[in-house]
Amino acid sequence: MTNHWIDLKNTDCALIIGSNAFENHPISSKWLMEAKEKRGAKIISVDPRFTRTSSKADIYAPMRSGTDIAFIGGMINYILQNNLYFKDYVVNYTNASFIVADTYDFNDGMFSGYDEKNRKYDKKLWGYKLDAEGKPLRDPSLQDPRCVFQLLKKHYSRYDIDTVCQVTGTPKELYEEICKTYAATGVPDKAGTILYAMGGTQHTVGSQNVRAYAILQLLLGNIGIPGGGVNALRGESNVQGSTDFGLLNNIITGYIPTPTADPEHATLSAYIEKETPKGGFLTNLPKFFVSYLKAMWGDAARPDNEFAYQYLPKRDPKTNYTHIGLFEAMYKGKLKGLICWGQNPVVGGPNSNKERKALEKLDWLVAADLWLTETMTFWTKEAGANPAEIKTEVFVLPAAASFEKEGSIASSGRWSQWRWQAVEPLGESRADLDIIHQLARRLKETYKDSTNPADEPIKYLYWNFGDGDECDVDKVAREINGQETATGKQVKNFLSLMDDGSTLCGNWIYSGIYPEEGKNLAQLREQDDPSGLGIYPRWSYAWPLNRRILYNRASADTTGKPWHPDKAVIWWDAVQKKWVGHDVPDFKAVIGPDDPAFLNPFIMQDDGKAWLFAKDKMNEGPFPEHYEPWESPVQNPFSKVQLNPVVKVWEPDKQSDPAKYPYVATTYRFSEHWQAGQMTRNLEWQAELVPEMVVEIGEALASELKIKDGDMVIVENSRGQVKARAMVTKRFRPLTVMGKTIHQVGMPWHFGYQGLITGDIANKLTPHVGDGNTMIPEYKAFLVNIRRAE
Repeated sequence: MTNHWIDLKNTDCALIIGSNAFENHPISSKWLMEAKEKRGAKIISVDPRFTRTSSKADIYAPMRSGTDIAFIGGMINYILQNNLYFKDYVVNYTNASFIVADTYDFNDGMFSGYDEKNRKYDKKLWGYKLDAEGKPLRDPSLQDPRCVFQLLKKHYSRYDIDTVCQVTGTPKELYEEICKTYAATGVPDKAGTILYAMGGTQHTVGSQNVRAYAILQLLLGNIGIPGGGVNALRGESNVQGSTDFGLLNNIITGYIPTPTADPEHATLSAYIEKETPKGGFLTNLPKFFVSYLKAMWGDAARPDNEFAYQYLPKRDPKTNYTHIGLFEAMYKGKLKGLICWGQNPVVGGPNSNKERKALEKLDWLVAADLWLTETMTFWTKEAGANPAEIKTEVFVLPAAASFEKEGSIASSGRWSQWRWQAVEPLGESRADLDIIHQLARRLKETYKDSTNPADEPIKYLYWNFGDGDECDVDKVAREINGQETATGKQVKNFLSLMDDGSTLCGNWIYSGIYPEEGKNLAQLREQDDPSGLGIYPRWSYAWPLNRRILYNRASADTTGKPWHPDKAVIWWDAVQKKWVGHDVPDFKAVIGPDDPAFLNPFIMQDDGKAWLFAKDKMNEGPFPEHYEPWESPVQNPFSKVQLNPVVKVWEPDKQSDPAKYPYVATTYRFSEHWQAGQMTRNLEWQAELVPEMVVEIGEALASELKIKDGDMVIVENSRGQVKARAMVTKRFRPLTVMGKTIHQVGMPWHFGYQGLITGDIANKLTPHVGDGNTMIPEYKAFLVNIRRAE
């Protein structure tokens, strides 16, 4: 989230797309309803299904799953064609005025530079025209036909309301009302927020969906201001923390790129040269990265050995290390072992029949969880397997629940909050930190006398979190903050980090959370809010540097005055000659009007501007373009290109033929259950609320198929079949898409064959295909057929 939960009360309009926020993120409803009651804010719900969120919205619009870019692209076109964009913001704070190089082009769904054989673009063709000093040429009038603004306008001119509604299935009058209502936030005294979750990201164009949301917000001046932002609603505590701490394969902690095994990363100096931008705040990357290496290997990380850079594992640039990539490799017998921590891929993974079969190819599997899961028992007859034919040895580690351990969580709004232990873990259960602590200590003991250079990354690993089997969580928190290597004192924050080995830091974006003076700031619980805007600066700690709204410099105009004085966050004080305010300025405090950087609020970009044109960052192209999902019942009307051209297609994952499987399916959560279901399906009272697997079917489709509410049905496609009880509902309506009637159905993904209640696994039907940037699976749009069970 660029903003945070409480800040939702400051919005004038909330566009909720790709999220059933009121049900799955209920704290959002508290603050959005306050905005509605006290500010007269409008709530817009866009969803394939009428949800509990929709029931509280001022406007609900149905849409076909997988058509977010078409929906948002039409809004962008509406705003540009009617001159409803926030011109002062767009001209000064975005790259709208930058002139794009002649090598960039777009034609019939394809950007310039496509390599069909390797399914990738040459992104170097998407640069700017530069002056003699290497700076982008600009046209502040926004009239040059090659400036970003005009190219954006041209790109989305094809997204007229009629075509958009044909693609999305959204009724035209509703769509026009949404465009008009949300575009009204593009003025200085209004703010609009966009809320999204997995309904936005779990698509083959998921990353570009989010890019489209960001473009819309930038055109309206809604980034960096109270009540604005592009806000990802995390499904559980510490989803935010997991990416903050490098749980993805392409980053280490603090979103620093993972080194790869290619010449550009062959040495530390080569890596730093390649990854350090020439401008913006990330010119400090060498300090953050070297301090991370010192945190990893301590005294063994020295200048003469590149600070142990060669100990850090390097990714093969040709290998796909995402969830799907790992299971594809596993399926082919390329992986020997898997540690599965708090995850249940047999239920939660896409194409779960295939993922269950992949587990059979392992030599060993270690699974840590609270209850017995389907992943732990994939080899049993209950799972449809023959145990005698499966070689995989399974080890089960009983884990502790959240209230049985101490530590921090990072909420969606980047607030790191400490949770204290309430009760002791049951039986042999252990906290996650204790499990990893014991594992690390035993590995170090095993390799302590080794003379094999390959063992040195473990042998010399700096592990200073206690001598017993219990991990000292306070020491972990201190290392995350960062320390001086000579004195052991805590650094003040990441501005104190150095690239000479004199500091160590486990995660630079959290540096400042545990300073030398005072206590762990994640433990703060003071309820003062001087701003009245819900900032609460001494309740927990928000990274970076306790900043609550990212890019808050953009909340003030070109002179440093807040766009909206009643919602002032920071401002330029001409007397003190620095930025002051209620929040920590997301800007160098002393940069004043005499400095050209005064108009560069987006300090994480090398040019200080927000990017309407993404240049070299996105694999599919610098502007989001609508492509149909991997499985679609219609042809793409915007171009001849049906599928995202950079998506990796795994074989032999076959598409489901729309003639045989005509209905669009999606998966989602019920508030009565939790994720893959281990916790809720094993609790008696919770299990009673939704005791069996269901599929939601609209009344029109149910009537057509002669299915009654409560009937048992089979939902099937080319990957498998699921037996479920029909829930005939008004929540799904038939949509008119490209002249065809399209029906959508929905299934919860909480069920499996373990627990007090059981049911078929929805993800038997989802494909092994993912987003073109992150490879997040396309769970939200696939094709099925439905028939009555025999």
